[in-house]
Amino acid sequence: MTPQNHDLSRIERRKFIGGLIGAGAYIATPSRLLGARQAAASGDKVNLACVGIGNRAAQIIIELHKTGLCNIVALCDTDMGAPHTQDILKMFPDVPRFQDFRQMFDKMGKHIQAVSVGTPDFSHFPVAMLAMSLGKHVYCEKPMGHSYRQVQLMIEAETKYKVAAQMGNQGHSEANYFQFKAWTDAGIIKNVTKITAYMNSKRRWHGMNVADYLPEQPVPETLDWDCWLATAATHKFNKGYVNGEWRSWYDFGNGALGDWGAHIFDTAHEFLKLGMPTEVDPVLIEGYSPLIFPQATTLAFRFPKRGDLPPVELMWYDGVNNLPPLPNNLGESVVDANIPPPSTGKAENKSRPPGKVIYGEGLTFKGGSHGTTLQILGPKAEDMKSKGPEVPKSPSNHFANFLLACQGKETCRSSFAVAGPLCQAMAIGIIAQRVNAKLTFDPATQSITNHKLANEFLTGPPPRKDWEQFYKL
Repeated sequence: MTPQNHDLSRIERRKFIGGLIGAGAYIATPSRLLGARQAAASGDKVNLACVGIGNRAAQIIIELHKTGLCNIVALCDTDMGAPHTQDILKMFPDVPRFQDFRQMFDKMGKHIQAVSVGTPDFSHFPVAMLAMSLGKHVYCEKPMGHSYRQVQLMIEAETKYKVAAQMGNQGHSEANYFQFKAWTDAGIIKNVTKITAYMNSKRRWHGMNVADYLPEQPVPETLDWDCWLATAATHKFNKGYVNGEWRSWYDFGNGALGDWGAHIFDTAHEFLKLGMPTEVDPVLIEGYSPLIFPQATTLAFRFPKRGDLPPVELMWYDGVNNLPPLPNNLGESVVDANIPPPSTGKAENKSRPPGKVIYGEGLTFKGGSHGTTLQILGPKAEDMKSKGPEVPKSPSNHFANFLLACQGKETCRSSFAVAGPLCQAMAIGIIAQRVNAKLTFDPATQSITNHKLANEFLTGPPPRKDWEQFYKL
């Protein structure tokens, strides 16, 4: 896929946005955009609209509200009658409600300064793109988008519309982030050549065996199925696609890698400046399916030399029994009690929690997920305690960091510019799972050079009618 210039100069702005969100739509003129930003920067609470209000999205809303830095001014969900939406509806009984985010912006646009996006992976993109094009700041659950191209457009929109945009990998505002940065700056973590990352929890698709898409079922009366599908390809409704089950399907989710990679090797990707892999090799694919994610996967990501930094091989392991080779002296896993369970809704019994091992020059480090800090393995660990730099404490959690960035007081630690390349690297890995083939990627042309179908997956399927506009914002 080659970079594209999405120039709207030939499309009259008002007509274009009007086609997206209907007659009488709120139009983000420069003066209105400036007004919204000045209001957010004034120190007043940020007026926040929430798209997606159940399951994980409900937790996001509660955490954002707990900061005391925002007013919840609009709630939007494609299934307002679902049981999992009721807690948030009861918590904010007087807040306007919508089933279609386009209508929400139409009716409430001038009252909204920021948006939380807690929808399924595949529908992050249209919500975030419309919000940014209207000058709204965006907090988006990970991964940012569903395809390499979607993520690229979101990176560009963050800069184009000059908004604060934060991806929801909370570890970027916790101890792991500040320790990794301090240790890298001090040369404690240096010349890393190998990383082992693993997530061996049971996932929703484990044990599934499908030969085709699911049969059509009646759409629940409370659900707007067309809006739920958003920019995805047309599918007939089946309950096996909703309420977290979408994670199992390539058409909707990003698998264990997209779900947990952003919590396990995110700081390594940023502070080791990994960028894009030039090769991704599916060393093991167990239970291959072109429709759902494998039962187990081992992927080898090969990142080239970056200036003076040596090449890095990142090995990813998922699947209950696909345990990685680990150092004999690893000891107990690094676990944070605040880490939420996998999306099955409970922490499955397994031999080892999610984590990583980082092999640097002279030192080997073990770590967990999210905000857990690294530990040095071996006899040098005690000696390094007195030599390590002071690690600063986080001035704000991830949710407060975003809202303070909306006010111009902080900078998003997991901005789209930072999180985007991480998500794009994972997207290439997911394509390797989907085609079950070793891929060669050219960062200069943003293309997979050795596999035609895989290269097409970088762009993703054509959007459905009336949803293609989001790729032109």
